[in-house]
Amino acid sequence: MDVVEYRGWKNNLRLGNGDVELIVTLDVGPRVITYRLPGGFNVLKNYADHMGGTGEPEWQLRGGHRFWLAPEDLTRTYFPDNRPVTYEAIGAEAARIVAPPEEEYGVQKTMELRLAGKGTRVDVTLTVTNTGTGPTELAPWGPTVMAPGGVEIIPLPPKAPHPGHPKNAKSPADFGPNQELVLWPYFDFADRRWTFGRRYIFLRQDVNKGPTKIGLAHRMGWVGYLNSGVLFVKRFDYREGAVYPDRGTRYQTFSYQEMLEMETVGELVTLRPGQSAELVESWELYGNVPPVETEDDVDRVILPLINRG
Repeated sequence: MDVVEYRGWKNNLRLGNGDVELIVTLDVGPRVITYRLPGGFNVLKNYADHMGGTGEPEWQLRGGHRFWLAPEDLTRTYFPDNRPVTYEAIGAEAARIVAPPEEEYGVQKTMELRLAGKGTRVDVTLTVTNTGTGPTELAPWGPTVMAPGGVEIIPLPPKAPHPGHPKNAKSPADFGPNQELVLWPYFDFADRRWTFGRRYIFLRQDVNKGPTKIGLAHRMGWVGYLNSGVLFVKRFDYREGAVYPDRGTRYQTFSYQEMLEMETVGELVTLRPGQSAELVESWELYGNVPPVETEDDVDRVILPLINRG
């Protein structure tokens, strides 16, 4: 763990264990701005024009993994995270990064990063605390901005046959839905970046295509993004009965010409002053992964890595 320069910023926290490296901005943020294998490329998108800046009056794209608040609006969500943050070591390869309070909205954000002693796993915890004087409704939100050129893999729940007759049903749930899909206004079923298969959804990042977005409840526990032979895996849970924003979406994904976002969304809660809400996920990287084009490819190439992790 040390403080390094990175693309114009003087102060950035570098965490490494020999198998993987993270760089987190300290002059702004917090943002995880780099995640890579030794000698490998950064799987996170960096916006070159937004590197090295600080103190800007408006929110900056920058890229990397950021900490937002849902539901999305043009005020609290886009609060400019352009001020210096502080950090403390909480383990040999772990740190807690604390942003200044957002006095306009009465909240404060903390990001904890814990690298495994070996391997590429990173546990990420986003915590928001109500520092105001009254209750506030929100959900922690963790968009991870991926570098262009890859394909996203989203597993789907197992299929089940129609019971055919009530006597064949084991419970009333056998007649009900078990999947949720939420579409944003700029989604188009004719968009060839998407493939909706039997076992997986594929979204291909395309540098010539504009915005598209979907959301899912997503109970399958993981999503992946394969780019230039490196597989990024994001893992997270789903709590039945919880209320999630945007019509129940635990996971959202967005893409346009410059990147693809993999977004986890926490539970929608009302926090009283002093109360906090958390969003927890973990990341992994795998190198030398061959391309996948079909669902059978995913079963053969990707699933063994997921199950091993």
